Amino acid sequence: MSPEILPETAVAARTAEKTGVDRSPARARAARRRTLLVTAARVLVLVLVLGLWELLSRTEVIDPFNFSMPSKIWEQTWTWITHGTALGSLGEQIWYTLQEALLGWVFGVVAGVVLGIALGRIAFLADILGPYIKVLNSIPRIVLAPIFVIWFGLGPASKIASAVVLVFFPVFFNAFQGAREVDRNLVANARILGAGDRWVTFQVVIPSATSWIFTSLHVSFGFALIGAIVGEYIGATKGIGLLVAQSQGTFNAAGVYAAMVILAAVALVAEGLLTFAERRIFRWKPPADGR
Repeated sequence: MSPEILPETAVAARTAEKTGVDRSPARARAARRRTLLVTAARVLVLVLVLGLWELLSRTEVIDPFNFSMPSKIWEQTWTWITHGTALGSLGEQIWYTLQEALLGWVFGVVAGVVLGIALGRIAFLADILGPYIKVLNSIPRIVLAPIFVIWFGLGPASKIASAVVLVFFPVFFNAFQGAREVDRNLVANARILGAGDRWVTFQVVIPSATSWIFTSLHVSFGFALIGAIVGEYIGATKGIGLLVAQSQGTFNAAGVYAAMVILAAVALVAEGLLTFAERRIFRWKPPADGR
């Protein structure tokens, strides 16, 4: 090799190394700028929507009695926070609804994952139960809430049951599809190495289906909240759903919207926790946007 080429190669290597080192801070700065831009745009959209709503209500372009306005919604929320509600403290109502939603979510997720994986692995069982699951899925599940109130009364059990039926089906179908979409080469290799059905299920199928299952968890908790709220709206002794019903009964539009804002905040916190857990579990996966 010519000695004249060696210095050029070394210089090129050093240049490439230097460029690679410098590129990371540039990408980090670009990511921070994009995050700030997205956050600012989100805040701007929220301010514009709330400001327009307030303006239209105050000028009576829209009926302030029916649509209320952001300032009154904030006043109602602050009154509940500082002085409590007619049912007790606001924290107690949130915790009551959250308990029902969490229990319904856990039961629905466990049932959906277990049955989804089982039917995804056992074709004979899927052929037997498949038509029944399709029929149950076609029923508008919200209409079951009054039936659960009749069966289980006004206590938490009827709200938990409503949450379970709303959570079960999206989790089940994702777990079922995840079990069916497992790479057949992985299963075949495990079989060659002497793995039995149980080992394949727990070491190959379930880990492969985990990403499918987590996809359903993001929407299923919202469904659990809906189930708990609908059950409380129909009949309960406390909870955010009962606050909505009472506000509607007294034509307090601000109270209805305030309860919706509180529920949205709870759902956003739950979504954030699920996203954090998913990132911790799937640290090996690259970001969806490629960054």
